[in-house]
Amino acid sequence: MTRSPLPREFYQRDPREVAPELLNKLIVVSDGRAGRIVEVEAYCGANDPAAHTYRGKTQRNATMFGPAGHLYVYFSYGIHWCANTVCGEPGEGVGVLLRAIEPVQRMDAIRQARGNLRRDRELGSGPGRLAQALGITGELNGADLVTRDSGVWLIDDGMPPPATPAATPRIGISKAVEHPWRWHVPGSTHVSKVRAAYRRST
Repeated sequence: MTRSPLPREFYQRDPREVAPELLNKLIVVSDGRAGRIVEVEAYCGANDPAAHTYRGKTQRNATMFGPAGHLYVYFSYGIHWCANTVCGEPGEGVGVLLRAIEPVQRMDAIRQARGNLRRDRELGSGPGRLAQALGITGELNGADLVTRDSGVWLIDDGMPPPATPAATPRIGISKAVEHPWRWHVPGSTHVSKVRAAYRRST
């Protein structure tokens, strides 16, 4: 993966613009593991009750209020890590949650990190699985995605985003559920599963 990381200007926009354009980009970590992004969600700061940053800056979410093009990593439900790209301008607190990847490189290491599951489609289907597959933990919170110095970056390998990405409401939230700010690659088997309870409520 010798291509240059996506430039900071890519992220310095509304997350609802950035999110669908992240589809089919690659996220790469320093040991060579890589996955193609197939599912994302946008979070819009003070205008979005579902965002971590809705009520303002805290020690936990401070990275989200910094420059675009950094990685915001947080611990979810005391179980797993989740990774987000910081977007917009400093102080806005907006970003994109990386929800699912299709693993494409260092499959041996990814399978080992995920416990040698039988089905490859489960390796990165969901934000917690994505982080575990790539070894993303809180140590990478604040990592600069625009350089290779921090051990994680995003690249464009020439595969364009879907011309018509699937758009749905976001998953696993209880507020602002009406916004169709989740996008995924149509037909991808690596997209996270939507639980039956979610289907009944939408």
